[in-house]
Amino acid sequence: MAGYGWVSFTTDYGTSDGFVAACHGMIARTAPQVRVIDVTHEIPPGDVTRGAAVLAQTVPYLPPAVHLAVVDPGVGTARRAVAVTTPGGILVGPDNGLLPWAADALGGATAAVTLTNPYWQAPTVSRTFHGRDIFAPVAARLAAGADPTGAGPALDPAALVRLPDPVVRTGDGWLEAEVLTVDRFGNVQLAAGGSALAQLDGPVQVNGAPAVRGTTFADAPAGSLVVLVDSSDHVAISANGGRASVVLRATPGDVVRLTGAGQASAGG
Repeated sequence: MAGYGWVSFTTDYGTSDGFVAACHGMIARTAPQVRVIDVTHEIPPGDVTRGAAVLAQTVPYLPPAVHLAVVDPGVGTARRAVAVTTPGGILVGPDNGLLPWAADALGGATAAVTLTNPYWQAPTVSRTFHGRDIFAPVAARLAAGADPTGAGPALDPAALVRLPDPVVRTGDGWLEAEVLTVDRFGNVQLAAGGSALAQLDGPVQVNGAPAVRGTTFADAPAGSLVVLVDSSDHVAISANGGRASVVLRATPGDVVRLTGAGQASAGG
């Protein structure tokens, strides 16, 4: 195989410890020619859903690569370590739901393997740091051109653990959708795709609060809510100069209801 030359790296490790550097080091020791793109290491600890969403929304804009992702609260347990091949790259990480959304974004999983070959891993594998001892060296080998079948036995991609589909419900003049992510600016991203806004006519309300329907944050008066389609083609709620998540008291997993002008005037 020709390899990729790039590894993208997404974790919940943070940067106050040496965890990220240790993984970079294992990649460099295994395949010094491979370059690393750090997507983020600020996923909330153990938040697999947030990691899956960030990964899926980012990989389409990266070069063809091996995408190393580690948000792994089950490290050291019976959960599988996997590599998933797609038309747009290879995903490496725990089989806990973190990878399939990104696989879908890259054209769908075409093959998968379980990472069991000890010769592809660190000489000593810690039960609590598979990112360093299993995932990073495997990702480096794959980026350098190794065939994924050398990492371990084949796994039916349909058997990969998937996260539950987030709630999205639509009706005549209304939309209910689960909060998928809240970013550092307090923007509330819903699981509904941008086209779902076609269900709503005119001004909208969000959980009964008035909002402007716009295309930019500045389409609403300062401090007011604006409903728009974000850069990942999801319905999102923002507050001009403020934090929509605080205004709505919304956190990931909550369900938000949007109503159009007709429904709002009819009492929703």
